[in-house]
Amino acid sequence: MNTTANQNTIFPKGEKAPADYFTGTAWIKPLVPKDDIFNCVIGNVTFEPGARNNWHTHQGGQILIITEGTGYYQEKGKPVQLLRKGDVVQILPV
Repeated sequence: MNTTANQNTIFPKGEKAPADYFTGTAWIKPLVPKDDIFNCVIGNVTFEPGARNNWHTHQGGQILIITEGTGYYQEKGKPVQLLRKGDVVQILPV
């Protein structure tokens, strides 16, 4: 897809995310290969309006970099956080 919208993005949109992990339409693009040493998967996820991902954990933690739009994030037992373009959130492993 070679549209103006795609040319202006930081990361490629990727493939449609699996319905097992997402509700609504989302797209995921791995940015680096899986690394067992650092135990960290790095990818770009694009959510269409109303889409969300299911509850899950990351053994190596997670970093969220919000490049567009707004959304919500919540850790188990903690209050919901509003995320906005430009926010960076580090989530420590449990």
